Amino acid sequence: MSPRITQRELESYLWGAAVVLRGLIDAGDYKQYIFPLVFLKRLSDVYDEEHAAALEIYGDDELAGLPENHRFAIPDGAHWQDIRKVTGDVGAAILAAMRAIESANLDTLTGVFGDGDWGNKNLLPDRTLKELIEHFSTKTLSVRNLPEDELGQGYEYLIKKFADDSGHTAQEFYTNRTLVHLMTMMLKPEPGESVYDPTCGTGGMLISTAAELRRQGKEWRNLRLYGQEFNYGTSAIARMNLFLHGIADGHIAHGDTLTKPAFLDGARLRTFDVVLANPPYSIKAWNRTAFANDPYGRNIWGVPPQGRADYAFFQHIAASLDPGTGRAAILFPHGVLFRREEAGLREKLVRSDLLEAVIGLGAGLFYNSPMEAVVVTLRANKPAERRGRVLFINAIDEVAREKAQSFLREHHQQRILAAYEEFDSDDGFAAVATSDQIANKQYSLAIPLYVTRSSTAADAEKMGVVEALTVWRAAAAKADTAIDDVLAILRQEVAR
Repeated sequence: MSPRITQRELESYLWGAAVVLRGLIDAGDYKQYIFPLVFLKRLSDVYDEEHAAALEIYGDDELAGLPENHRFAIPDGAHWQDIRKVTGDVGAAILAAMRAIESANLDTLTGVFGDGDWGNKNLLPDRTLKELIEHFSTKTLSVRNLPEDELGQGYEYLIKKFADDSGHTAQEFYTNRTLVHLMTMMLKPEPGESVYDPTCGTGGMLISTAAELRRQGKEWRNLRLYGQEFNYGTSAIARMNLFLHGIADGHIAHGDTLTKPAFLDGARLRTFDVVLANPPYSIKAWNRTAFANDPYGRNIWGVPPQGRADYAFFQHIAASLDPGTGRAAILFPHGVLFRREEAGLREKLVRSDLLEAVIGLGAGLFYNSPMEAVVVTLRANKPAERRGRVLFINAIDEVAREKAQSFLREHHQQRILAAYEEFDSDDGFAAVATSDQIANKQYSLAIPLYVTRSSTAADAEKMGVVEALTVWRAAAAKADTAIDDVLAILRQEVAR
C-alpha cells in the first residue's frame, strides 16, 4: 500500500510539474496541460483502487471490472499505465485517451479535459511529455492516499501558484480565497440550496459554499452548484476542480453569460438561492444592442454604456435571484457606485430595494493589482426592518499584506461580518442610509458620503486612491447641485 501523501508533499509534487514546463510555454498556459494530466492520473488511480476493492469482495477480475463498481469508466487503452508505455507521438496518445474517457462518461465528463494543443510537438516535444508523465507517476493519487478534500486543497494551491505566476491573467483565473470566504459567510448557504456563479472561473466561489457547510459540520453534498465560464479551458478546470473536491452535483457550462445564459427554466432564467460572483471589470467588447432587446428581460434598470458592461452582469444577477430566498454577493470596482453614465441604472437599483449592503475593501486583494474593490450584496426578500435601507461599510483598513500579497485575516473577516449582520451604524466604520437619504445624494453610493471618517493627518495618509476619488466625486456632485440651484434662482429672477 502506498503511503499517505502529506499536504506539503502534494504541493511539491504538483508544482514540480510546472517546473518541467518552465521556459517551454507561458506560465498562463500551464493550467491547460497540468490540470488535465492530474485529473487523468487521479481517475486512473481511483479506478484501480475501486477495482482492487471489488476484487477483494468477488475474487473475480471480470466482476471487479463491472461498471457498478466504478464511478467512472476507463476504456481499454485510456488508462494512465497505457499512456506511460507510449514512446512516440505521446501528445496524440494523451489526447486520444482523454477523448475516449470523455466519450465513455458522457453524462459527467464531456469536455472536462479542455482543449490543450497536445499534438503540437514544437510546444510539447515527446521528451517533455514523457518527463511529465514520469513525474506524475511517482505518486499514487488514490482516495486512500489522498482524500478528496486534501486533493482539492492541493488543486487550489496550484491555482493560486498559477495566478501568481501568470501576471495579468490572474484576475480572471483566481479570486483571493480569504475574500471569497467572507462573501460566503455573509450569504450563509444552507444544505440543499442552489448556488450560482455566472462568471465562475475555476469554480472557487462555488466550492467555497460546500467548504463552509463542511466546516460547520452540515450536510454539503446536496448543494446544487451551477456555474458558467466564457473561457473554455478555464470552464474545464472548474469541472475538474469540483470533481476533485468530491462535489458530484456540479453543473459547469461554457459560454458567454450575457449573450447566451446557460441555465434556463423554459424561456426564462433559472433562479437561485445564492449567487456569488466576480464579473470581469468594465469590459467593452459586449453586445449592447442584444442586451437592449434581451429576451430574458434582464435590462430591468436600463442598458449600460458600451464601454462598461458591469451593470449588465449586475442586472443578470438580480434577475437570477429566487424571489423568496435569493441573495447575492458581487465583487465590483468602486466605479459602479458613482460613475455618472450609470446614474440612471443606479437610481433604479436603489428603488428596486434589492440593494442590501455596500462594503468597501482595502487595496491589493487581487493578484498583481493594487486596485480597491467593493462587495455589493443583494437580497430579494429583505426583513421588514431593513426594507428601504442600505448598509455601508468602510473596511478599507481591514486588510493584511505579506510577501506582496494582500489578504483578510480572520479578525478582519469577523469585524466585517459582524457589522454586516448587525446592520447598524458604527462610527467611522458602518452606517445605514434610507432610500430617501440616498436619493438626496443623487443616488450616488460612494461610501464616504455615508460613512464619515475622522479627518486627522494620519487618516488622510491612509486614504486610498479610490476613496480619495470618491470623496472628490461626492464633493463635485454637491457643487454641481449648488450651481444648478443658483442658476435656477437666476432664471427665475430674469423671468420676472
